[in-house]
Amino acid sequence: MSASSSTDAARRRVALLTLGCARNEVDSEELAARLHGGGWDVTTDGEGADVVLVNTCGFVEKAKHDSIQTLLAAADTGAKVVAAGCMAERYGKELADSLPEAEAILSFDDYPDIASRLDAVLAGEKISPHIPRDRRELLPLTPVARRGAAVVQPGHGVVVDEHTPAHLRGVLRHRLDRGPVASLKLASGCDRRCTFCAIPAFRGAFVSRTPDELLAEAEWLAGTGVRELVLVSENSTSYGKDLGDPRALEKLLPQLAAVPGIVRVRASYLQPAETRPGLVEAIATTPGVAAYFDLSFQHSSEPVLRRMRRFGSTERFLELLASARALAPGLGARSNFIVGFPGETKSDVDELVRFLSEARLDAIGVFDYSDEDGTEAAGFTDKVKTATIKRRYDKLSALADELCSQRAEERVGGTVEVLVDTVDEGVVEGRGEHQAPEVDGSTTLVAPPDGSVDLAALRPGDLVRARVVASEGVDLVAVPVEMISAAPPAVSR
Repeated sequence: MSASSSTDAARRRVALLTLGCARNEVDSEELAARLHGGGWDVTTDGEGADVVLVNTCGFVEKAKHDSIQTLLAAADTGAKVVAAGCMAERYGKELADSLPEAEAILSFDDYPDIASRLDAVLAGEKISPHIPRDRRELLPLTPVARRGAAVVQPGHGVVVDEHTPAHLRGVLRHRLDRGPVASLKLASGCDRRCTFCAIPAFRGAFVSRTPDELLAEAEWLAGTGVRELVLVSENSTSYGKDLGDPRALEKLLPQLAAVPGIVRVRASYLQPAETRPGLVEAIATTPGVAAYFDLSFQHSSEPVLRRMRRFGSTERFLELLASARALAPGLGARSNFIVGFPGETKSDVDELVRFLSEARLDAIGVFDYSDEDGTEAAGFTDKVKTATIKRRYDKLSALADELCSQRAEERVGGTVEVLVDTVDEGVVEGRGEHQAPEVDGSTTLVAPPDGSVDLAALRPGDLVRARVVASEGVDLVAVPVEMISAAPPAVSR
């Protein structure tokens, strides 16, 4: 994106704080690009900022609480505070009325004009908060009819120029983290109707980005030093359905893996019911694509899944994992699970325990159920008692820790391909194929006793083959044995 013509003296400083998921991180980098182009200096450090812009999370109660606390803490700095993101979109005027410390509560629809919105805030102007609406209603019901609709989709920003092919247009993104890993947003929104989830109402209906846009952004990210792309969305297995090609993700994966400089592509947010055999094969066998399955199981008991308005069972999920392991025995697999969903019985919990005990997952997230505003499940009457939910949560969390530790122990003696993330005072830390950023543990590289490997020579972005010598919970300790791909010289962009 071209630099603003504003003089340095006229530039203002905004601290952009991001909460929540990797999708929000992509949205923040689009906001950063728009702000930079509008004459703002963008930082992630609140010190000395004129405005603190908080990209909030509104997924579950804890995330909302964290967002509120961050906004309140930002107000204590003396800077003007503005809320954007999911919580701001979801609650709008209601949030503004309950949080006078915030100068403005912005909607997704404000994103294209974010620089002028902050200009107005800094000038003391009042911005009326929006009245929340169901964003699914803004797009046609039929997915293929959604292309070209004038609806703001955060994280889909491109430099508009109808005379230039999409792959040659500028990328509307400003990196806030210069590490070797970056998320690439495949799509926004969701068409599923899970009874516990409010995300579709405030994120809207499912909309894919086109392959040429994604490839252009991947090339741009590689040019900034990115070595691993993490593909994110609300539902990656739906990618392409609104483009008229349900196999679009299968075709896109090898194209992304072939981008010069990219050594690993990782898909995430896969819906088990939509994970077709062709996609399983593409993820498990494509060179440069991590054999990694981030599957949104949520539970394994059929009665609970039906009440969640989801599909599957213990046996079907085990069959899906087995089909993937037949192609890539050492693959990584993770999932999240909800305990205490309305109507959940002891036998349902026993069935979930059976699944977890047989699934051999590398990472397991356990969440205790809570009612979410506007969801169908909030109106269910057969609620599980709070004390029972806590007991089940504690039991499943302890089991998850034990099982994931056992899975890590199984990798001792084998080899992993480690992407180096950080080198800090002699400590070299990275991740194997089975370890996604932030959520799945890490691998620490150590020198062999004979001193045949110089750890000081390793840099972030290096991809090395290493032998696993120990495990600590879900984390691994490994000795480098071979450089697969050295990171290119550092770039400034």
